[in-house]
Amino acid sequence: MKTAVAIEEKRLEGMTGIEDYPWFKERHRVFPAVFEDRQHKRVMDISAGMGCAAQRIRDLYPANIICNDITPTCVNALRKIGLETVSFDLDDDTQPYPFPDASFDAIVSLVTIEHLIHVDYFIQQIYRLLEPNGYLYISTPNYAAPEYVGRVLFTGQSYHDPLGDPDTRYEFYAHVRYFTYKTLLSFVASFGFTPIAAYIAKPAGSARFRELSQKNRLAALGIQSVMSLYYNIFPPTYASEPIICFRKGPAPAGREKFRKVVL
Repeated sequence: MKTAVAIEEKRLEGMTGIEDYPWFKERHRVFPAVFEDRQHKRVMDISAGMGCAAQRIRDLYPANIICNDITPTCVNALRKIGLETVSFDLDDDTQPYPFPDASFDAIVSLVTIEHLIHVDYFIQQIYRLLEPNGYLYISTPNYAAPEYVGRVLFTGQSYHDPLGDPDTRYEFYAHVRYFTYKTLLSFVASFGFTPIAAYIAKPAGSARFRELSQKNRLAALGIQSVMSLYYNIFPPTYASEPIICFRKGPAPAGREKFRKVVL
């Protein structure tokens, strides 16, 4: 954990706020649309980073939101944009997370679980903090997706390069768990959660897509069309990073059947 924080700090060097952050992703863009009509009132964003998703929730959705992170640059950035923060180590299984039971009706966890050793404890604490019928929105890199499988299959290289650019170097040292979509689905469900929906974010508003659009709008539209078709045809099993919505406890009979939603 200390190594990951140090590498993250190095990667964020020179950035003072969300306006400097070059890695706005599609997973951030789809919030709060993924909340649909669930009428959340108390939301926690776990490992909120620079606040890309949390700021959108705060500005576009009528709920109170609190953010967790332990990287100093991220905590400062969250406070700079006026988000309530609490800093605690998600991977310390000797300390319960510092909130009473049933404190939230929704918890957001984007690309976090792959950084943790004590993943059982992590899901158990989330379960404890959610009120009955509360919702968890969780994502992680899906290592069954073609972009990951192809690297291993066709180049013989590992998923992440410890000697590469800051992104892949960070991921090599920081990712300690490797999930697929199906593994994450069954793992979280084993703790008493019911899967409700898988949200797949098509190329639309990420920093990378905006940059491509500025350079070659035709190419950007082509990629968007191809990926949208791909996501609509194929199951979430092969999407690079689906966001899975789980409900705490069993779903009422005949309601909230599992869905795939492309946003």
